[in-house]
Amino acid sequence: MNSDPAGASADPHTSMWKQADRLLLATGHQGGRWIWALTLAALLVAGAEILLPTALGRALDALPSGGHLTWALLACATLIAVMVAGKVIVDIATGQSNARCTAWLRMTLVRQLVAIGPAANRRFETGDLVTRVTRNASEAGQVGITAVMVGVGLLPPIGSIIALTLIDPWVGVTALAGLLAMAALLRVFVRDNTETIRGYLHSQGLIAARLIDALSGARTIAAAGSIERERRRILQPLPGLREHGMGMWRNQVRMTSQAAVIGPLLQLSAVGVAGFGVVAGRLSVGELYAASRYAVMAAGIGSAVGLLNKLSRARAGGRRAAEVLTEPVTRYGDARLPDVSGTGGRLEFRGVRVSAGGDTVIDGLDLVVPAGATVAVVGRSGGGKSLLAALAGRLADPEQGQVLLDGVPLPDLSQAELRGAVGFAFERPALVGDTIEDVINFGPGSPTARKVRQAAASARADTFIERLPQGYRTELAAAPLSGGEMQRLGLARAFAHSYRVLILDDATSSLDTVTERQVGAVLAGGHRNQTRLIIAHRAATAARTDLVAWLDRGSLRGLRPHSELWRDPDYRALFGAEAVPAQPLGVPA
Repeated sequence: MNSDPAGASADPHTSMWKQADRLLLATGHQGGRWIWALTLAALLVAGAEILLPTALGRALDALPSGGHLTWALLACATLIAVMVAGKVIVDIATGQSNARCTAWLRMTLVRQLVAIGPAANRRFETGDLVTRVTRNASEAGQVGITAVMVGVGLLPPIGSIIALTLIDPWVGVTALAGLLAMAALLRVFVRDNTETIRGYLHSQGLIAARLIDALSGARTIAAAGSIERERRRILQPLPGLREHGMGMWRNQVRMTSQAAVIGPLLQLSAVGVAGFGVVAGRLSVGELYAASRYAVMAAGIGSAVGLLNKLSRARAGGRRAAEVLTEPVTRYGDARLPDVSGTGGRLEFRGVRVSAGGDTVIDGLDLVVPAGATVAVVGRSGGGKSLLAALAGRLADPEQGQVLLDGVPLPDLSQAELRGAVGFAFERPALVGDTIEDVINFGPGSPTARKVRQAAASARADTFIERLPQGYRTELAAAPLSGGEMQRLGLARAFAHSYRVLILDDATSSLDTVTERQVGAVLAGGHRNQTRLIIAHRAATAARTDLVAWLDRGSLRGLRPHSELWRDPDYRALFGAEAVPAQPLGVPA
């Protein structure tokens, strides 16, 4: 969905509600034939409810003389049968429509989040996103059936007013006055409750986000003895949640109490006027009975509070979904990388500027990573190393400047071309797949079984994989993995695919010293047809690479071999007291 620039500039709040309403309309359409079946069945039920009091009144009037009693009773039985059958169809259609609409909205949100990429986590917290895709999408998915039921639910009160007018105009006018008062109350209820519910759902999302963060860091919290402080942090939005919940309750109590007064008054007034009609000889006993039933039906508009509350929740859920769908997605071109006769993978950063959290992290960076080189990126914490890695694989885009791969700007490349050319291994890899082999296979193309095993050996993952019950076919859920083993699987996955550029963002931090040296030797030696960019925190890692890119205050301070940079005391200070020989280890001179 695209935002409305004109509306956004005038009133962003109103514009977002319009976006939400358009999204809800599109969601409701996904119900397809089930929505139509629901509408038809609900209309039949409403029509039968409107006609039944008249049929019962006719049967009541026919009792003394016995004339047309059989037909009147048959009409009543038919109407009751229609109501029962219609309600069965309504229940079936409601379930089917809800499932279809909710599934469509959830898939739309998931596709949007994938298209946004890592920027989604910078805009929304993880727990909040989970709440939007699950609970909020489920509430918004009910918009189709709720809108139908609200619309059809208005027919019996309106039909009852018409029927009362046909029975006696004075009774109809009396009931209409009460109905209009009730309708005004409902309008105020919807207006007030929708915004309150949105605040309630927002507070729910904040609590969910903080809870998921706490669960992922449960060991750290327990070790630090900060369980009570973390509990307070998680529940900090609770007063806001309570306030919004109390607001919803107050709105509903006010509406229900006012309806409880107006509804009986409406019935009493209508029946009283109809009673005078019987005394005056204008109405029969059967018409009095029908008028009493129609008066109850007219007052029944107050029961729409529950449906209107669901509609308000659907709008609030739609608003939260629309906020995700209006986020800009990553756009790709259709260009392809040039075929290179020799080594490809030349990365160029031209005047790159990037900010994070309102602060400039990288400013005017000019850097060329030669094709086929292994380059370490070093710098102080917060100096932009991981951000540089994200730029190199277009997990983030610069605010100014360009990043090029073999002379082609990254935004010009198609998604398939870019993702097939640049691969990543992360500090905390997400393992995707049913089995260990699936995890290593995950990515562009389909590596052969031999390639998978070679990649596992290069990452030194084969040693623990072969000890698993079924080796590479072991189910991931049945394989308890340490942090280092997870990193080795992430490295194996990166090694299994033929990327032009491989980026390792602190991907060996959890490895023991021996394994880290072995993997480092693999990275430094061979495969010179691949460019490797390594985010390094250890001097030993930097020492094994061809070049070191030294970031300092958002700019490139140096691009030289580690042995040359080591002479600079500021460079040595990056690694503290760590003593590392100046010559690369394990790399032929």
